[in-house]
Amino acid sequence: MVGVKEINSIYNKIFKTYPQVEIKEHIKKLIEFDFFYPYNATFFCITNTANQSFEYVSKNFSACTGLSPEELKNGGMNYFWSLFHPNVVKPWLTCLESLMSFTMNELDDEQRKRMSYTWNYRIKNAKGKYISIIQNTTPLQFDKEQKPIIGLAHYTVLNGDINMDVCASAKYLNDKNEYETLFYKNISSDNLLQVISNRERDIIRLLLRSKTSLEISKTLNISKHTVDTHRRNILKKLNLNSTYELINYFKSNLSLI
Repeated sequence: MVGVKEINSIYNKIFKTYPQVEIKEHIKKLIEFDFFYPYNATFFCITNTANQSFEYVSKNFSACTGLSPEELKNGGMNYFWSLFHPNVVKPWLTCLESLMSFTMNELDDEQRKRMSYTWNYRIKNAKGKYISIIQNTTPLQFDKEQKPIIGLAHYTVLNGDINMDVCASAKYLNDKNEYETLFYKNISSDNLLQVISNRERDIIRLLLRSKTSLEISKTLNISKHTVDTHRRNILKKLNLNSTYELINYFKSNLSLI
């Protein structure tokens, strides 16, 4: 079993950077908005990978987990990692390593500023029960080497009984303000959804927003014919008969795309 000290060591290697970080005004403004957000099954944090700390923890952390936001902020990431289910630690670290390698080796400086990253894991709540977390992080600040160090992390809390493979994805916000999938990996297993391409994931997300093939073609800068071909291929790969079945399937499996 991987302990917190070992997690800390690996995490430091992944996010090795300069420790000097300044929390800028636009980040402080995000924190101000938290007062107005209703309680629900999501919370957000301002993460600092340089110091393995949380610059801010939203009030909904308590509503979602029963745990104290102050304890999370004071304990930092070491405390958060201590809550992880032991079975997800290694695949989760693999997610981080894969995403950081992709970010630093496959993207240019401008692309890194328009990325959003998603992965999932399980943590123990205040009642001692494990809950599933889907984390989506958008970088806000970068170090001298353009490595992301400050991020806005949004966490969606699901019932711990939901059996989820540990997956990682990286999406790029294009010039039409639509996210395109540039990286996806199922860390836990090579299940059926591995056969879905990154472009097909983008099309599925737009179908879930009730977009037509023509609208999708304009958003993704591809022909309507190409969109329709992708739609047929998706149905065939997943053994589904209609777009209606496809939408219902992914509405129950949003984290998979």
